[in-house]
Amino acid sequence: MPIEPRIACSLSEAEMSARRAEMAVIARDLVSAHAEAARGELRFRAAARTRERVAAFVAAESRCCPFLRMELRDEAGALTLRVEGPAGSEPVVHELVAAFTGEQATEG
Repeated sequence: MPIEPRIACSLSEAEMSARRAEMAVIARDLVSAHAEAARGELRFRAAARTRERVAAFVAAESRCCPFLRMELRDEAGALTLRVEGPAGSEPVVHELVAAFTGEQATEG
């Protein structure tokens, strides 16, 4: 049976600050965001540069938060990032979505 990764981010405070700055740049193309339980969905305007930035974010975030599953999909007129975590990761998923929207994280 595979061992599940710990529900914890490995970024230092300085690295987290830099990551949030990257997220703020990406968020300029955010169309909608929703989080419920341990799942989140972020939709962005479809643009090549946005896709590059979101793909780089997914790669970086996958290294520091390996317990999250992220799926980036090109859809009609939008780029969709789905984030899902195991039970107990709800606050992390909500915080991630809130970081893109600039809102306070809430569970719902």
